[in-house]
Amino acid sequence: MSNVKVLPLLEPDGQGVVPCCPPLAERPMTAEEAETAARMFKALGDPVRLRLFSAVASHEGGEACVCDISDVGVSQPTVSHHLKKLKEAGLLTSERRGTWVYYRVEPSVLAAMGRLLTLPTAA
Repeated sequence: MSNVKVLPLLEPDGQGVVPCCPPLAERPMTAEEAETAARMFKALGDPVRLRLFSAVASHEGGEACVCDISDVGVSQPTVSHHLKKLKEAGLLTSERRGTWVYYRVEPSVLAAMGRLLTLPTAA
């Protein structure tokens, strides 16, 4: 049994993406919203994880084989550990194909993170 909690980052509404949390400047976050956002940013707080996340997000086709993104200056077991942490935070999804695992960043995750940090537009 796993204690991994999948984060509810987005709710489709037919008009784009809705982040897990309101933009920071919109209103104060609830405790639950802050907990969710903190997990995302904590996962990205490690330079190796941030490099791995960027490698997957910027890879051609929107997904990357672990064999294509493992050159980040740490051992393969460490890469696997960091990818696991990114998955647990809801930032990556993965799929096994034969002996390789392919990772992808859902575009809605990137949009949600960007929206969280967006300043309100002038009326």
